[in-house]
Amino acid sequence: MMDHSQRLALHNEVHARPPEPMHAPLAISHVVMWVDRDTAQASRAHLARLLRDHHLPAPDVHTNHVRMDLGAFRLRWELHTEFVSWTFMRAGSSQMLTQSNLVTAIEGVPQQWLSDLPGQCLARLHLWLLATGGHDMHDMLPRMLHEDTLVASTVAEGHGEVYTDFQLHPDGYSRIVLLAGSLSPRRQGRLVQQLLEIETYRMAALLGLPAAREASAALADAERELAALAHAVRSAQTQHEAGLLDRLTRLAGEVEGQYAATHSRFSATRAYFELVDRRIRDIAESRMPGMQTIGEFMERRLSPARSTCDWAARRQTALSERVSRMSNLLRTRVDFEQQESSQALLAAMNQRQGLQLKLQSTVEGLSVAAITYYITGLVSYLAKGAVHSGWPFSPDLTAACALPLVAAAVWWSMRRLHHKVFQA
Repeated sequence: MMDHSQRLALHNEVHARPPEPMHAPLAISHVVMWVDRDTAQASRAHLARLLRDHHLPAPDVHTNHVRMDLGAFRLRWELHTEFVSWTFMRAGSSQMLTQSNLVTAIEGVPQQWLSDLPGQCLARLHLWLLATGGHDMHDMLPRMLHEDTLVASTVAEGHGEVYTDFQLHPDGYSRIVLLAGSLSPRRQGRLVQQLLEIETYRMAALLGLPAAREASAALADAERELAALAHAVRSAQTQHEAGLLDRLTRLAGEVEGQYAATHSRFSATRAYFELVDRRIRDIAESRMPGMQTIGEFMERRLSPARSTCDWAARRQTALSERVSRMSNLLRTRVDFEQQESSQALLAAMNQRQGLQLKLQSTVEGLSVAAITYYITGLVSYLAKGAVHSGWPFSPDLTAACALPLVAAAVWWSMRRLHHKVFQA
């Protein structure tokens, strides 16, 4: 059998970026860098630099997922369409969360190398995976997380607990505490990955909000311009329609340009919001007494941003359709008036052609008379010469007798020529 050229890649896609088993206690630091095509390649080169420093093979140009044990920490590197995620993991102890010290995974990472990560930082968070919390843990939570925005729930169908506050702390990182309870290592790994992806996709989804706010001001101006044009079109005179069509064409260009500039961002925002919803469903959380869940927090806090982005996208589409309809209406009006002008021009041309035909008929009559006169004169000259040769009739009589015949012959010739010309 001949395999499809993409069979192996498509088959392995289902295993792309799999969660890895994790064992509590574990400190995890997650950094998301927003990249373009150039900085994505720079990110791969930056990874290769770290691996070479640890005498490990560098990834090839097609690698988009790397997991490595570097001794002091474990590294997970993932290249996505618009961002690169760096996840650092470090084994800890039950005492890694104390009042005097919070053990983090990035403490074992070379700090100069870490500060040189290519791209723009979109999200940074620390996650601590613990087997159980105990009384000390619950006493530590108010010191680690902001109580006024504290979010907590049981996850994995009641087998684990998660605590977070969705706040940036003095080190620039947000914080999550996950109590794994009796979860298996593989289930712990999946749960950690889902929590990291919730934060990552939440931030990526919100990138559409500034674009939506900027687009709203431009859309308001365009809508006012379209309303003014619609009013002008209703009462415009013929000589002003070309100028209105030019203004409408420029407006259509502006609207389509803005649509092209933001459509991909709004589409990505919708996709990221859907991923956030899916990951929240996947963690299977339940309410803890007196606390709001992650799903409730996201629904309450992200709904306005999501609605703003959706509204801006719908508003752009509606405005583009309205401009297109107005352009078609004005073009139809201009085309109709041009057709009326063309019909009037054709009628004038027909009238001039009729006058030309009448003039031509008059000219033809005069031409018959002139040609008959000249031919009859020639006949008279011939008769004068013929008299000396024995012609029995006088020249005047001969010319008078030839006149009707010459006239008839000339008239018939002109009609025949006229008939041939118009038949052609």
